[in-house]
Amino acid sequence: MTNSSTQVNFASTKPHFEILDGLRGVAAIAVVIFHFMEIWVPNPANNFIENAYLAVDFFFCLSGFVIAYAYDEKFAKIGIGNFLKMRIIRLHPLVIIGAVIGLLCFLFDPFSDLYQKYSGNLAAMFLTACFMIPYPIVPERYNNLFHLNPPTWSLFWEYIANILYAFVLVKVRHKLLWVLVIIAAIALIWEAQAYGNLGGGWGKDNIPGGGIRMAFSFLAGMLVYRSQWIIRTRLNFIAISLLLLAAFMVPYRNAFNAITHPLIVILYFPFIVALGAGAHLGDRLKAICRFSGNISYPLYMVHYPFIWWFFSYVQKYKPGMDQIIPIIIVGLIALILFASAILKWVDVPVRRWLKNRFAKGL
Repeated sequence: MTNSSTQVNFASTKPHFEILDGLRGVAAIAVVIFHFMEIWVPNPANNFIENAYLAVDFFFCLSGFVIAYAYDEKFAKIGIGNFLKMRIIRLHPLVIIGAVIGLLCFLFDPFSDLYQKYSGNLAAMFLTACFMIPYPIVPERYNNLFHLNPPTWSLFWEYIANILYAFVLVKVRHKLLWVLVIIAAIALIWEAQAYGNLGGGWGKDNIPGGGIRMAFSFLAGMLVYRSQWIIRTRLNFIAISLLLLAAFMVPYRNAFNAITHPLIVILYFPFIVALGAGAHLGDRLKAICRFSGNISYPLYMVHYPFIWWFFSYVQKYKPGMDQIIPIIIVGLIALILFASAILKWVDVPVRRWLKNRFAKGL
């Protein structure tokens, strides 16, 4: 049992920015659609939502804003250890759940027996996915850092952002934060020029890109909060969601991505965060917005193992448009329902149990 001076009420948090939570869900749904589409339409120039991979940058910006909002003022009381415990409780159950689902989907893929080639590596693949240790071992599927559940790559960088916040960034003064944001923006522009876009971070050959993307967007989110760039607006959740989706639907063109991607990430996403933070959530849209926010993280963390099934199906049968469109629509709905079930019956109970254990100092 911890003494009273170090006990933390894990249930006590500031009120949520509910529209920002809802926007996270909109972005997560866009990511799922993008992952379906990039398999069906391999040429990114023909994918209407190709730029939805920039949703990861939006997630990082949201995270920087929300972490600064939730913890800046009370961090000294909480301390590094309790902060990291709370972040692990929030993030890690779904990391492990995603790894379990990824392993099961890899083993029981109805359209592929690729797992047989890697039967001797399955334990290592699973453990590295659970502990977020990059292990790019499957070249047949693009050498993802975490083959069983590829989106884990962004959680790898999210953890690093949280650790940096706890040890360094929480103490950084406003002027220095500006300097860090400017340096990170320069690095982001360089990354876009060198790589041709801001799509790196997920694979064996583009690991540094993830760190650069995280660094700018997380710092920018912190800056938006600490500068109180809150835009008061009458725009509702749907209107701001459409503004966010517009960024994901900017035409993907190799000649311009190195320009459009940094503009979206450096200027537009912080603007959307500031707008969402200042918007009022009306009663009519509360249920939709809250549902969107609640399923955002589980949807992001459990969908991709089933995308691998879709990948195997497309490779094996090469279906036409009349078959693909219903599969994507039904698949998206099924994944949202599955994520909701995982949230209700697995993630929330596990987090509640962990909170109770840690609150007792165990």
